[in-house]
Amino acid sequence: MYCFDLASHASTLGGRFLSDWAEEKPQIFPNLGRGAGAAGCTIASAMAEVKTVILCGGKGTRAYPHTTEVPKPLLEVAGRPVLRHVMEIYAGQGFTSFVLSAGFKSEMIRSYAETAPASWDIEVVDTGEDTNTGGRVIGVADCVGETFFATYSDGLGDVDLGALLAFHRGHAGAATLTTVPLPSQYGTIERSADGRVERFREKPVLADHWINGGFFVFDRRAFDLWQGEDLERDVLPALGAAGELYAYRHAGFWKSMDTYKDALDLSELAKGGKGPWARSVTRASS
Repeated sequence: MYCFDLASHASTLGGRFLSDWAEEKPQIFPNLGRGAGAAGCTIASAMAEVKTVILCGGKGTRAYPHTTEVPKPLLEVAGRPVLRHVMEIYAGQGFTSFVLSAGFKSEMIRSYAETAPASWDIEVVDTGEDTNTGGRVIGVADCVGETFFATYSDGLGDVDLGALLAFHRGHAGAATLTTVPLPSQYGTIERSADGRVERFREKPVLADHWINGGFFVFDRRAFDLWQGEDLERDVLPALGAAGELYAYRHAGFWKSMDTYKDALDLSELAKGGKGPWARSVTRASS
């Protein structure tokens, strides 16, 4: 089991100080302290039990033809696969146990996983080349515990995972999604009452509209309510209709890599060093 010095990582773990985490321990990790040893290792062990499922099996048709030779999670952002950036969002906040739900070119995902840091615990599961997103989550049900993270392999955001997990623990539902303001694909125009154009805004974030940004938390009992194969069209709406789905608002950086142009845009954002998806301060609200 990987154990780290909690005090030296206090500024990294979701932007919190050690005292804040001590207050939240009963809520975030209800089993913390039961039969455990040193405090730092206890928290590290509890965090390692919260696995992160990453959906890595899609064919990435919107990024064609760049995904004919490599699966989309291995398309590079700033010289490294986007999958690595996603994993570092979690590992940088102390969550280092991963389940990669693979499919298309799964052997390449497996080979890449072998290059990850030795301190990370990674399991690669081939859930089928044509399996949809909901099927990829339930397809790894045997690999996760009572509560687990799940996310897409192409969405980057500076999400406070500690706050996300605390929000999930604080409500009665079986699932939480992270919701983000809608980034417009088009520039917008602002005009006066008489029609005079006053301002052009280039692809603004539409703060009045919130969308699914991934970065989920599920309890195992969500599998009892699972309906359909498509996470977005079947599973999440069914959980919402059952009153079991809650939304955690993230107002910080978020961007999905849907196309190859998105990969180039993200690479440009990270040109000066770390990308804006690397957490530094708490920006989210619930």
